[in-house]
Amino acid sequence: MSQQQQDSTRDKPWGGRFSESTDAFVEEFTASINFDKRLYKHDIQGSRAHARMLGKAGILNASEVEQILSGLDAIEKMADNGELEWKVALEDVHMNVEARLTDRIGIAGKKLHTGRSRNDQVATDVRLWLREQVDGISHELRRLQHALVEVAEREADTILPGFTHLQVAQPITFGHHMLAWFEMLQRDFERLQDCRKRINIMPLGAAALAGTTYPIDRDYTAQLLGFERPARNSLDAVSDRDFAIEFTSVASLIMMHLSRFSEELVLWTSAQFDFIRLPDRFCTGSSIMPQKKNPDVPELVRGKSGRVFGHLFSLLTLMKGQPLAYNKDNQEDKEPLFDTVDTLLGSLRAFADMMPHVQPKPDKMRRAAMQGFSTATDLADYLVRKGLPFRDAHEVVGKAVALGVATGRDLSEMQLIELQAFSEAIGDDVFAVLTLEGSVAARNHLGGTAPDQVRKQAGVARTLLG
Repeated sequence: MSQQQQDSTRDKPWGGRFSESTDAFVEEFTASINFDKRLYKHDIQGSRAHARMLGKAGILNASEVEQILSGLDAIEKMADNGELEWKVALEDVHMNVEARLTDRIGIAGKKLHTGRSRNDQVATDVRLWLREQVDGISHELRRLQHALVEVAEREADTILPGFTHLQVAQPITFGHHMLAWFEMLQRDFERLQDCRKRINIMPLGAAALAGTTYPIDRDYTAQLLGFERPARNSLDAVSDRDFAIEFTSVASLIMMHLSRFSEELVLWTSAQFDFIRLPDRFCTGSSIMPQKKNPDVPELVRGKSGRVFGHLFSLLTLMKGQPLAYNKDNQEDKEPLFDTVDTLLGSLRAFADMMPHVQPKPDKMRRAAMQGFSTATDLADYLVRKGLPFRDAHEVVGKAVALGVATGRDLSEMQLIELQAFSEAIGDDVFAVLTLEGSVAARNHLGGTAPDQVRKQAGVARTLLG
């Protein structure tokens, strides 16, 4: 091997014990800089705190700390401006930052890595980054929830057919339907906040796997970085990625909810349902059919759910066979995690921007609610209140529905004498419960679809949102 190749290898932070240079393909194959450079701000943030802690512990002197902090500020500014050259030969974001720091300030830059390893450094960077992303995702989730509450209040009286098995079941209100999605997203929000607690644990100071012989102050570093506490076990600190898996699991649940929501929006915009109008700016047309208006945003969000589910399984598979502590496999955690965050943020933003401008079509929804005998259960309940056992009432209503099917009429369109042929308990007060408005208004209890309850629950939702 030539002297130049030996010098190239020894320029690596780990090159001292190697006698030949890394294969060019292997160097490219094992490098992570092409994707982990997005962590540069958090890498620098962690390095600032580590430098200050080393100064407090007397491991670095005040001048060295000041040089390091000044150099890191300059490097961050260069990266912000796109002026920092990211080198594959330096493998990752950590060594790129450290090498540039050493180039700028000399020997003090080489002292920054005292008492830490890339193993605890990368685990810290990812947690800092993900904590910030969770806060951004939480904000978008709240924006969407606000939009749903606004729509619910506005449409508290708007009649919509409720479905089971995608068949008309009972009349509900559009506002009630929007609050169903609010509740799902509220659970998602709570899961996200709970997940954040386990993200907010600091690995830094665990070093490679066993801790360090230097008198470091991990509590101080955690305080500087806003972590709740340092990780209690050095082996776990550097090898743990279940915080990323947990986040991706929460993200998968959110995307599952958005996918179901998307499916309804796609159905509701179809000519067969025609329940709502989506703003043009969230739709596209066809290259060949000029009449088309395609609900591309909901369709794409529905499709992206599978992408996030795949990332969850990728991370689970990545970790399932790893012995303690750190392994190079863990380099593969970042791209699925990064893409999960990007996909979830984009999907939530699209929905939060779109939902305030969704326009229901009350006449179309009312007409649909009149089909399928949606007030049949109300008639059964009416008969129960008149003294019939529920099973007998169920049979009476079934016969009345059969007549309606045969004659093409809703229960509310039948003559009193026709209904009384099925049960003498039916009086002329029956039509009050067979109207759509009467049906929804009758469900005036906690969790019910009555307009009064929708407004109350919207108020509760606003309190939760703060």
